[in-house]
Amino acid sequence: MRIFRRLGIFLLALLAAATPFGVAAPSAGRFSRVPAGVSVGELPVGGFTSEEARALVRARLAAPVEFELGARTWTATPDELGVSASVDDAIAAALAGRTGDAVEVEATPSRPDLLRYLTRLAATLARSPADAHLAGLDARLRPRVAPALTGRRLDLRATAAAIGAAVRTAQREPVRPVLRVVVPAKRRIGAVIVIRRESKGLYLYDGRRLVRRLGVATGQSRYPTPLGTFVIADKQYNPWWYPPSSDWAKGLKPVPPGPGNPLGTRWMGLTGGLVGIHGTPDAASIGYSASHGCIRMRIPDAEWLFEHVKLGTPVVIVSA
Repeated sequence: MRIFRRLGIFLLALLAAATPFGVAAPSAGRFSRVPAGVSVGELPVGGFTSEEARALVRARLAAPVEFELGARTWTATPDELGVSASVDDAIAAALAGRTGDAVEVEATPSRPDLLRYLTRLAATLARSPADAHLAGLDARLRPRVAPALTGRRLDLRATAAAIGAAVRTAQREPVRPVLRVVVPAKRRIGAVIVIRRESKGLYLYDGRRLVRRLGVATGQSRYPTPLGTFVIADKQYNPWWYPPSSDWAKGLKPVPPGPGNPLGTRWMGLTGGLVGIHGTPDAASIGYSASHGCIRMRIPDAEWLFEHVKLGTPVVIVSA
């Protein structure tokens, strides 16, 4: 009995000695309060216990990240962005802080998750630029020009930085995606050719402004000049003439550059590969339906036009 009494006294003494570390310390850590005026991630937590402050910060950090672009708003959850936050470390720093301290939360989105989200967002917000282009002719057969439109693209690096800054604070401001302007390649349409087949006139426009009218010859009734919208696909200086695979050209041989060449000194071939605009040594045919489908011009006129158009210049042929 004496042995057991001594053992009991020893255990009580041991427990009493251990109390400040084994019992009081956990209680103090759990229920000790954050000093007044301390904030975590810009969220005031002064006066709260560690557990209360931890729950408050975690709840705020779990809130969706808001995005704002003009009048449009949307959200992304921290899970979508792969956000992880060291809340425990922040609360420990807050407990050890002084009045007025601002403790930052180490919260970061995972790189793969953020990249996936930004890729989807970039596709949603992207807008391709539009070049100025021909949109047909008006009632007076003048070009109607659709103006160039700027595009936009998401700046991935800048937007990622904005998201990273937002998730590090519990008091979040909406993230505004950073967009960059994409300039169209062609801001002006430039030259446009309108050919009036029946009245034998070629009209060169700069956009909608008439630059010059030139007389032409068009196709015979058996070989009519095709109607429609084309572009200049080929330009040749002092071209060769090669007989086409048509009945009227059977037995004819190629003609080199020089006097008497049926194409004159300049050739501007149209898409489709069937006809083109060219000079002619037969100036007397201008004003008539005399060709096998091509648009003939006086040689000086063809040389002038050659210098004022380029590959891709629109050509509209109408029956007027």
